[in-house]
Amino acid sequence: MYQSLYRKYRPKKFDDVVGQKVITTTLKNSISHNRVSHAYLFVGPRGVGKTSIAKIFARSVNCTNNDEGDLCGNCSACLISGEKECLDIIEIDAASNNGVDEIRELRDKVSLVPSELKYKVYIIDEVHMLTIQAFNALLKTLEEPPSHVIFVLATTDPQKIPETIVSRCQCFNFSRVSDADIALRLKYICECENISIDDEVLKNIAFTSDGGMRDSIGMLDKLISYKDNNINMEDFIFLNGMLTKDSIESFVSDVITFNSISVINNLESWSNAGINIINILGQVINYLKNYIISMCGKNSFNDDYNIKIDLLTLINEKMFEIRKSSNPLLYLQVILLKFINDRNKNIS
Repeated sequence: MYQSLYRKYRPKKFDDVVGQKVITTTLKNSISHNRVSHAYLFVGPRGVGKTSIAKIFARSVNCTNNDEGDLCGNCSACLISGEKECLDIIEIDAASNNGVDEIRELRDKVSLVPSELKYKVYIIDEVHMLTIQAFNALLKTLEEPPSHVIFVLATTDPQKIPETIVSRCQCFNFSRVSDADIALRLKYICECENISIDDEVLKNIAFTSDGGMRDSIGMLDKLISYKDNNINMEDFIFLNGMLTKDSIESFVSDVITFNSISVINNLESWSNAGINIINILGQVINYLKNYIISMCGKNSFNDDYNIKIDLLTLINEKMFEIRKSSNPLLYLQVILLKFINDRNKNIS
């Protein structure tokens, strides 16, 4: 059976993790110096490595022959912890096990000593989904945990976690992975899979994934399913419902030259063709950003530069509202028409 790339290339050790160097170094040092906390809270956007690092940490802290805090992968403890049936590393999805009864059952089992490993590690994913009653039940355990138990809580929404829980955890904030690191990792995967792909495609995957390593690998997997070799930008654009670079340049040109009819018609046409408005705006933002950076490098600041700065600022400010709008196309058309009208008046 085919194994998805994000599962096949999921990090097995701390040194395999992409883009979270500070966190992996800190965790490795805590293990190597025997300063392991009883509870950790991993906070960050989806797909940046929270659960992967939690699993690696659970194995590394139990490794009997760790390499400066990283698991060796060969000792008996590593072999046991690497099995799916390992009883001492327990993963819980709080989205589907968020009730007080499940947490009370967990609390009752916490006192039991590990079956085969040194520590029993509980990984609770999307912990913010727990009910208040469940959090209260969990708090009792976090206040006085047995010495053989470690909790790793992961969340994308820390605001929903009570302060009483947060204050009893060692907290780590995960950042989005940089485009350069994502592109480098994707290139490595393509080399391992003997896939020929243009570097421009890898850069665009990285940008489109918005810092999410898992999303970028999933996007690559979809591309490989569509075309298993010699993947180019045309394939990427077609498969992801995006526009060509020339189309984006022409669209921006229409906006800054006040060609409102063309702007409206193009947006209507692209929307009718099934191209996502948010994807279009992402491409426009990327194009404007690259243009502005290039002009700064040349120390060239003309009228085009100023209006493109204003356009980028407008789109960036309104992006959230456009996403949440019941009619993103209409909302975008209105703000662009107002932008064109206001700029035209200023010039007149």
